[in-house]
Amino acid sequence: MHNAGAERGSRQPAGMPEVRAIGIDDVAASLSAGIADFVRQPLFGLFFGGVFAVVGVVIALALTVWDMPWMIYPFAIGFPLVGPFAAVGLYEVSRQLERGRTPRWGEVLTVVWAQRARELSWMAFVMLFVFWVWMYQVRLLIALFLGRMSFSTLDRFAEVVLTTTQGWTFLAVGHVVGAALALALFSLTVISMPLLLERETDFVTAMITSVRAVFASPVVMLGWGVVVTLAVLAACVPFFVGLFIVLPVLGHATWHLYRRAVAPA
Repeated sequence: MHNAGAERGSRQPAGMPEVRAIGIDDVAASLSAGIADFVRQPLFGLFFGGVFAVVGVVIALALTVWDMPWMIYPFAIGFPLVGPFAAVGLYEVSRQLERGRTPRWGEVLTVVWAQRARELSWMAFVMLFVFWVWMYQVRLLIALFLGRMSFSTLDRFAEVVLTTTQGWTFLAVGHVVGAALALALFSLTVISMPLLLERETDFVTAMITSVRAVFASPVVMLGWGVVVTLAVLAACVPFFVGLFIVLPVLGHATWHLYRRAVAPA
């Protein structure tokens, strides 16, 4: 596959997948291709986006039932961390379209189910672990900065964090910690998830390759990470409804970005 990234050079330690530097034009082309894939096969996108949205709604409702509605905001902030795993089915749809094939439900779902016995399942564990760390540190920061304050509703929580000095400190520290976790997880997964779907390699090699891809084009890749995060957060605002569209478009686009950032085997 010839693309602009190949012309800007590549980096390949012995025995590792070849990583290419990419530019803004590659991101734009990947996003355009992602939109095109969604338009060609919208039912797959709506299905996988819908599953992700339903999971978000169920957890948000559970937090309300458990009298923890104030955890909905940090949950929504951390929810995008597990997005790449939810997009595995979308990567497979884009891969089949790339090969000139018409994706079939049985084939796509079989590939997704098969990942439970492959290295990609370990990446799911890594992502869920980071998400758990995020939610745990939120409760820790609440105890440290807001422990003496009372809030039992989401409205009261918003009032505390937006109108008090302790709340502003909590927001500042929490977002810095969250950004660090998101940066680390993005660097580990942005390339490793589609790579593990396509190739028989171990998840450690995949994570190293993903980090190398980010270092090869740091500004562009981190810019893509910011776009993905903001888009998913915006999609979560109307009770996760926007994920029906946003997740599939970004999932398809990530596959095409991977194909530009990593040379074919």
